[in-house]
Amino acid sequence: MDYLPIFMNVKGRPCLVVGGGDVAFRKASVLVDAGATVKAVAPEFSTAFTGQQSIERIVERFRPGHLEGAILVIAATDDGAVNREVSRLARENNIPVNVVDNPDLCTFIMPSILDRSPLMVAFSSGGASPVLARMLRGKLETMIPQGYSRLTAFCARLREPSKAHIADPARRRIFWENVLEGPIAEKVLAGDEAGAEAMLLDRLGSGKPEQTGEVYLVGAGPGDPDLLTFRALRLMQKADVVLYDNLVSKPIVDMARRDAARIFVGKQRDNHTLPQEEINALLVSLAKQGKRVLRLKGGDPFIFGRGGEEIETLAAQGIPFQVVPGITAASGVASYAGIPLTHRDYAQACVFVTGHLKDGSMNLDWGALARPRQTIVFYMGLHGLETLCAKLIEHGLPGSTPAAIVQQGTTQSQRVIKGSLATLPGIAKIEKPQAPTLIIVGGVVSLSEKLAWFHPNKSAEMAS
Repeated sequence: MDYLPIFMNVKGRPCLVVGGGDVAFRKASVLVDAGATVKAVAPEFSTAFTGQQSIERIVERFRPGHLEGAILVIAATDDGAVNREVSRLARENNIPVNVVDNPDLCTFIMPSILDRSPLMVAFSSGGASPVLARMLRGKLETMIPQGYSRLTAFCARLREPSKAHIADPARRRIFWENVLEGPIAEKVLAGDEAGAEAMLLDRLGSGKPEQTGEVYLVGAGPGDPDLLTFRALRLMQKADVVLYDNLVSKPIVDMARRDAARIFVGKQRDNHTLPQEEINALLVSLAKQGKRVLRLKGGDPFIFGRGGEEIETLAAQGIPFQVVPGITAASGVASYAGIPLTHRDYAQACVFVTGHLKDGSMNLDWGALARPRQTIVFYMGLHGLETLCAKLIEHGLPGSTPAAIVQQGTTQSQRVIKGSLATLPGIAKIEKPQAPTLIIVGGVVSLSEKLAWFHPNKSAEMAS
């Protein structure tokens, strides 16, 4: 984080704008909208300032005395020397300063603002790309309608009654989340605030307990946070506790609600922080405490993710749960590696296989796997690479069959190591790919040279 995002209360406080052009006027207007007492100083002012009684104009060149009493200053002149002087003097006097279009001279950045007062959303690129920040604001303009201003004010008005009826902060938060995702919020957004208030007060007065304990089994996809579903993101923001393992990337874990407890449950090969049975029991225990538990799983929960084992336990214990599918590693990683899993000229079938069974063996139906015009995707197969390549050759696939290892696919650490069934084990010993990896076998691998589009580290890719 290059800047600490904060919201400053400037109501009735003196703020200074140095500059008299249209940009200076826009900055001064934002301060006025926030309730500040604004002075603008410049040798001359544009017509934009005409008739603006809320901005005091001082027709002078800037001098140090103009900073006296100001709690915040913005420099918006086209004179670089003046801007530098304003910045220097403000810093010396510990006054927050912003110099328009010059981040090096700023101690704070003016964000792009989405105003749904009292709800405010601010965007900043730290000065790197103000245009991008404005574009993002424009996207959210359509997602956060003006009605959210009424909804925010409605929540503020009824905070105290909710505190009086629900003393526990955690239960009160859950109550409000259910309100904001249900018919009460819809009434407010539709303009029926009286009806919404009556419904909310009736719910508070009834004393009916809100459903609390629940488990969200969420597929986190193969690694790129952009591949999460909308539903996954929504539930990630509701959870009280997050259980995650080694296959879930840190940027995705960081997208969960900031104050949610985080529990790492391992799941590296031969090094599980918690055995699967203990993870199942922990999910049950936390849910019975009334927690909303997010179980984040790499890829899709039901494709070699042991999601079935976990919800079997939840169902047996009567614990409510939801399952959110994720993009499985085979689909996501192959796409980012430029390897289509099926192709009319190369493969009419695709098989997903786990590289080792529950007992650690690799007792697979090699005859069914070693068929022509078929793509095979091995999950968790890196440590058995030599065996699986040898077995496929032994059961009829040519040693020249293209094969690839994709390391940490869809992330900035992605590497694609290519060879054939005969050569890939030797190449892997030299390249030493790091887990998590996926192994893809079949003619479609030969297309990656032509179809690869994602190049986070092109020099690290290797072709045999």
